[in-house]
Amino acid sequence: MTSQSYSKVSIVALLLAGAFIAILNQTLMITAIPPIMKEMHISANTAQWLTTVFMLVNGVMIPISAFLLERFSTRQLFISAMSIFALGTLIAGLAPNFGILLFGRIVQSSGAGIMLPLMQTVFLLIFPVNKRGSAMGLVGLVISFAPAIGPALSGWVIANYSWRVLFFIILPIALIDIVIAIIAMRNVTELTHPKVDIISIMLSSFGFGGLLYGFTSAGNNGWGDLVTVITLAVGAVALVIFVLRQMRLSHPMLEFRVFKYFIFTLTTIIGMVGFMGLIGVETLIPLYMQNMRGFTAMESGLAILPGALVMGIMSPITGRVFDKIGARWLAISGLIIITITTLAFSNLTPSTSFAFITILYSIRMFGLSMVMMPATTAGLNQLPKRLIPHGAAMSNTMRQVAASIGTAIIVTVMTNTAQAAIQQPDILHPLIYGVNVAFIVITVLSLIGAILAFFIKKTYPPTEENEENQSRVRRPNKRLVRS
Repeated sequence: MTSQSYSKVSIVALLLAGAFIAILNQTLMITAIPPIMKEMHISANTAQWLTTVFMLVNGVMIPISAFLLERFSTRQLFISAMSIFALGTLIAGLAPNFGILLFGRIVQSSGAGIMLPLMQTVFLLIFPVNKRGSAMGLVGLVISFAPAIGPALSGWVIANYSWRVLFFIILPIALIDIVIAIIAMRNVTELTHPKVDIISIMLSSFGFGGLLYGFTSAGNNGWGDLVTVITLAVGAVALVIFVLRQMRLSHPMLEFRVFKYFIFTLTTIIGMVGFMGLIGVETLIPLYMQNMRGFTAMESGLAILPGALVMGIMSPITGRVFDKIGARWLAISGLIIITITTLAFSNLTPSTSFAFITILYSIRMFGLSMVMMPATTAGLNQLPKRLIPHGAAMSNTMRQVAASIGTAIIVTVMTNTAQAAIQQPDILHPLIYGVNVAFIVITVLSLIGAILAFFIKKTYPPTEENEENQSRVRRPNKRLVRS
């Protein structure tokens, strides 16, 4: 299909709207948990599953998305994903009890997990290499703004209406998106019709699901918890078997050979470091503000909202800059800003002002806007077209895993440090001290990312002709070729 046979604007608008409401739902339940606990008579640990299960199913669906992108057309996949998401939203909004509400969240996240890899893949296919930075900047806008607006929007709705209204705000947007997609969405991905490999799907689900849940459990219950140890072990074993199986299959469900492209591997690691820092800081700030300073959930949400706005505004701008100069100096500059501001966060006190937290976080998000999408785009740019769906799925999967690992490590460092500090009389505020040490860990991670960024080079994807030539060299040629 040529670029003239479909409207890029309508496809971009549909994908952005769909991905925005899908990603928004990751954090929408955070401030809704207390009223749900009260209405449905459940504990905090049980209610937390509304957020945890969304992330888990999301993390399981993302690796499968590469297979789905090659099996179904863009139009089929988008409409199906949004319909599943809308159905889950309706179930959750009408749920008479917690079991049905949790089921609704599972259905929601089954559709949502496909949206981000689908959007990234389509954007990389419909835009030429020299315009991909600007296009992926729009993706960055959605990724940064949607999760951050969730707690603030949720807090306002809960303060004035029922928690069910959250779902009925999202549902009409999803339905409108589906109706417009039926009319305007066009097929842009290439289908290879791979066979359904049930064993790979099961191994992927147990592997990534086990790791995601295990690290989440480690953050909540500690590394020595029996459930944590078992799920991490099952996840690790399943993932190793999954990888070995994919390397043997002629048409793997998820192509791990994307890691043979150095820049893709490097930028994926940098993306993981950046995302670990993002989720780590977004975990620590609300904990510090609500548990140690007495701020409300809505106030802590408002503290991080300006930073999300900054990143949202800057993402399209850094995308255009990326198209001109590449990712290297953007990533280096951004990671230096992130390192300095994270270090500044490691000096929180019982009197640190709301304004200080908000401004410093906004500066940090300014730096992050120079890293996340430019690095991701630079890595995906190195892949040939046939590997882009696998690269997008792999990049997003690694970020999900990094978020779980990062949260587990940060919470563990904070908790253990605070417990040790209680025994030391010279440390006046052990809980805040634990948060400060956790910020130092994120500072070190950010510094490692800054060093790695120096190795990014400006690359372009191999042409189909070069790919074919390379494949001829790899496989024995039984025919004589005329010169």
